[in-house]
Amino acid sequence: MAQLNLTFFLVIFLSLFFSFLATPVEPSSLTSHRNPNPKTMTYIESSCKGTLYPNLCMRCLSQYAKSPLNGPQHLAQHALSVSLSRALHTKGYLLKVAKELQAIKSNKKEYLTVQDCVNQISDSVEQISQAMKELRSFNKHDSNMNDKMLWHISNVETWVSTALTDASSCVYSFPGNRMSKRVAAIKVKAKNVAEVTSNALFLFHRYASTYQKATMNTNNS
Repeated sequence: MAQLNLTFFLVIFLSLFFSFLATPVEPSSLTSHRNPNPKTMTYIESSCKGTLYPNLCMRCLSQYAKSPLNGPQHLAQHALSVSLSRALHTKGYLLKVAKELQAIKSNKKEYLTVQDCVNQISDSVEQISQAMKELRSFNKHDSNMNDKMLWHISNVETWVSTALTDASSCVYSFPGNRMSKRVAAIKVKAKNVAEVTSNALFLFHRYASTYQKATMNTNNS
């Protein structure tokens, strides 16, 4: 009887195992970076060349290369989306670390520094979110480069610049080379937020410049 039960469970296990293997996997999980649109990928590469971190820029934006991009505004929106995602992830990590440090009460200075970083990255999240909301509303306004449009563009530039400053401040909150693994991880994550935000700011500047030139050409024709 024991042998029969063992055989029965083995058959069930193998059936479930092969059923799992046969289950189709969502394309997004396996092919998000496969089969990119050649024109889109070329456009991303040429756009990223002017950023401070071109390789990071291309890695982050290649996930959007499967379909055509609707010009520099679309690319700027994707870049800000990447920046927001990294900032949210880092904020979650910092909250976790701050909670752990508060519980063990071993290093009050480190806890306060991490808490400052939580506030700075939280501000970055809010500012990037505001910039994305403002950028999405551009098409709803008059296409002429008037004072109102210049004001909206200035708002986005200010918010993204401030988000970059906040993320950079978190990085420099931990001076020196000798640090714990926890602090090193914080610096890496905050630095990544600063770098992708720097790239996003450049791509938005590029979009704003293109928008202004296109408007000037329209007004002069």
